[in-house]
This record gives sequence, structure tokens and C-alpha cells, in this order.
Amino acid sequence: MRKGLFLSMCFILSGMFSTPCLAEKAYRIDVLQVTSIPPYQSAYMGFVSELEKNGIVQGKNLTIKRTVIDVGVKNPGLWRKFKALIRIKHEVSRIAEEKPDLVLTIGTSATRHAKDGIIDEGIPLVFTAVANPVAAGCTSMTEAGPGVTGATLHANMTGLLGIVKQAFPKVNTLGIIHSDEDNAVAQAQEATKEGRLQGLTFLTRQVSRNDHITPAAEELIARGAQAFVIPLDTYYAVRNYEPCRELAEVSKKFKTPNISFVLLKIPGSVLYMGTDFGDVGMLSGRQAVKILKEGVKAETLPIAQQQEPSIMMDEQMIKALDLRIPGEVLKGARSIAQ
Repeated sequence: MRKGLFLSMCFILSGMFSTPCLAEKAYRIDVLQVTSIPPYQSAYMGFVSELEKNGIVQGKNLTIKRTVIDVGVKNPGLWRKFKALIRIKHEVSRIAEEKPDLVLTIGTSATRHAKDGIIDEGIPLVFTAVANPVAAGCTSMTEAGPGVTGATLHANMTGLLGIVKQAFPKVNTLGIIHSDEDNAVAQAQEATKEGRLQGLTFLTRQVSRNDHITPAAEELIARGAQAFVIPLDTYYAVRNYEPCRELAEVSKKFKTPNISFVLLKIPGSVLYMGTDFGDVGMLSGRQAVKILKEGVKAETLPIAQQQEPSIMMDEQMIKALDLRIPGEVLKGARSIAQ
């Protein structure tokens, strides 16, 4: 009798102490971004979907706390930028206290200003939708530095300009109109530098976030621009893509094609080439899975990048401008109407 009771107690105690071992691991992730624009949402959804594919599911074993800091993309001004920086620092302090399992930063600004405060607390950081990792405070374009990894939107400029030359062999002077946003300035500088090596001249013009684009475009056309490149710049996303529509009208008037280095269905370009925001989010998600489930150190994961630029085309704009783009360029392109 005593022996049976003793065995029963052992069985019960064994079950009590073994239960925690069978419990599913729960994860906490903080997401921090500056401004809310559709591309950032695409990157976020790509990140979350990749986690789900690997068994880390929001509402089941994952809690996500997402903070979007509104800097006023239409016309931020110095005071709003300063307030946004203060808000970032506040959120970093909160995250440091709460100590989530991982932090995702979306975009260059959030990554650059939040990175040090988070990794100093030993919290791994993964970034996404960053055009130039060096501008975000990384060691190089391929190595992020201690406690950090991520996925970049950066597309090889040599390859992009090679496609431009192949598509428009008679074009040798291009215009880029951009705001003071980090991604846009970096891409304009890179295009100008690489363009010289490929025999292309870039004319650049910086505008304020609330400026209309038509005066700047006509100014660059007067200086010799034969086509325009649309860079990674939230300037084009504000006011429901009004600058893109204005530039499309300029394009039709002067027969100057617009080439977007942003792979989004924004109006007015004939070709769209670059990195898919959703895919970049998925790449960041894969890195997060390795950190969370396998215990991999963030700094051991190289910065991820889409290897070949994707291409989309707008057949209606190509027809409206009466363009003849070589078939080899369009062969792998998908229609923007799809």
C-alpha cells in the first residue's frame, strides 16, 4: 500500500516538474519604424509571414509590439524631425527595460537612431527596408556589426544602369529629383558616381517634401535631361503619389521616359526595377528565425540582399511614349497590371 502510494506521488511530482519542459517557447518582438508608408507595410508583412512559415505565429507563440513614429512625411521640418528623434530615444529606453527577444527596425532612420541603444542592452536587432546599410550605421554593405543584422533594399547600381542603357541606348543624360531623405540622397549620389563610369550623366535636383515636381522636372529637361530616374524616396509616396502623376504628365509632354528604381506600382514610369519590399522583409524574417530558434548571434549573419533586380513594365506608358524597348529587357519583366 505504502509502496503504491509512494509510486503515485513520484508520478505526480514527475509530471509537475516536467510540464514546463513541454511548454512551447513564447517570443516577444518589438518593431520600430519612422513614418507609415505602403512599402514599409509590405516589408513588415513579409517579415511576419516568414516567421509564420517557421512556426512563430502572432497570437499563438509570438507577441509583437509595433511602434510607428509619425514624422510628417509631407513636410516634416526640423522641429518634427527633432521630436521624432526624441520619440525614438524614448522608445529605445522602453524597449531596453522590457527586453524583448528581438527588435525589428524598418527603414534607415529607425535603424540608425535606435541601433546602439538596443544592442548595448544585449537585445539582437534585425533591420529591413534599409537602402544603404552604411548610412544606417553598419560596418559595411555586407557586415552589420555587433548585435545587428538585416536585409537591405540596395540593388547593384551597376546592374540597374546596365538595364537602363540596354533599354534606352540613345539616352545619356538622366535627371533625379529627390528630397533630403537619407535613402534618396544616397541613391542619387551612387547613381551619379556609377553613371560616370558607364558614360551616363546624372542631373540632380533636391526639393522639399511639399514642393510640386513639375518646375524641377522642366528645369532639368532644359539642362538636357532625356529621362528621369525615381529614387527610393518617401517624397513620391506622399499625397497619394501626386509627384509621380505630375512627372508622368511631364513625361508625356516632353517624351522623357521615367524609370523607377522602386519596385512598386506607382503611376507614370515605363520600367520599374529594384528590390521587392516584401521579399526584403522575408529575408529579414529568415534571419530572425535563426536568431530566435537556433540561437545564432546576429553579427554572424551577413546582411541579406536580393541577388538580381526584379523588373516590372507599364505597357500603357510604353505605348503612350511610342517607345521601342528591346525584347531582352522585357523578357523577364512582369506587367504592372498583374
